[in-house]
Amino acid sequence: MKILVTGGAGFIGSNFIRYFLQKHPQYHIVNLDKLTYAGNLDNLSEIEDHSHYRFVKGDICDMDLVDSLLKEGVDAILHFAAESHVDRSIYDPGIFVRTNVMGTQVLLESTRKFKIGRFIQVSTDEVYGSWGKEGSADETSPLLPNSPYAASKASADLLIRSYFETYGLPAIICRCTNNYGPYQFPEKLIPLFITNALLDQSLPLYGDGLYVRDWIHVEDHCRALDLLLHRGKVGEIYNISGGNETTNLQITDLILRKMEKLKSLVKHVEDRPAHDRRYSLDCSKIKTELGWKPEIPFEEGIFGIVEWYSSNQSWWQKVKSGEYLEYYQKHYLHREAHPR
Repeated sequence: MKILVTGGAGFIGSNFIRYFLQKHPQYHIVNLDKLTYAGNLDNLSEIEDHSHYRFVKGDICDMDLVDSLLKEGVDAILHFAAESHVDRSIYDPGIFVRTNVMGTQVLLESTRKFKIGRFIQVSTDEVYGSWGKEGSADETSPLLPNSPYAASKASADLLIRSYFETYGLPAIICRCTNNYGPYQFPEKLIPLFITNALLDQSLPLYGDGLYVRDWIHVEDHCRALDLLLHRGKVGEIYNISGGNETTNLQITDLILRKMEKLKSLVKHVEDRPAHDRRYSLDCSKIKTELGWKPEIPFEEGIFGIVEWYSSNQSWWQKVKSGEYLEYYQKHYLHREAHPR
């Protein structure tokens, strides 16, 4: 089987590629990534010369490029590529519409043109909007996005649904809760707080810190995607969650306790607009139909990630400084890496 992974140099995509090549060494992966600020080939340095892996620098909005890759023969697409940071979407929504909506439409058209066997959309729990203190969103819940990022992902999901209904395109949508794990870009809460604490810098906590998110280790997410690729039912939506609803303040305390740092590092900052109070997913469908469940206990996973960032300071220091981005923009501009 040959798989096109979009956005495979990002956090979740790179973890999926490493996981998948280890789990299925007979498969082939083509990684299409634009290498924007969140795309980092250092995430994949250990497999860059793997005989079943190929990296292509390019934009999912480039129809000619996408067509050329699918024309070579691809069995499935896993679509990770997206602008994903809520704060950035508030300041520049247009980039999110271009990549997350228009880019998805380009991929769908090419998928239809070349009759690709499976298209998996990696979406987000944020499309359901904020929930009250009780209850959880299931796959039939209405889409009520509150940020430009969430709206762009919801729009992409609706496009995909329309392509399934209109053209019979074999698509699956999965909506996952907050991921954490190695190689996560340090603008996100957990790696930001860990790396700042390592530098004895302040931890900027929005508002009262009581915003609730459900956290899942990226490896558990990858296992779910593996199941959806092989056994998921086309035309369906699957929620994926870790079952670890935790406030941002609790996460912060957990990190500081593990790192033996003082709570005085925490700095409460002005809240962002339309900050959703709670996300919560009911993922009984994927558990019942496919037998999936998260395997990594939350506190154990968080402590493991603290250890990872502590042991991989050269990686995140390059990311925080922007050094990695300057290198790849220079060396991968207008060309394909590792052509085979």
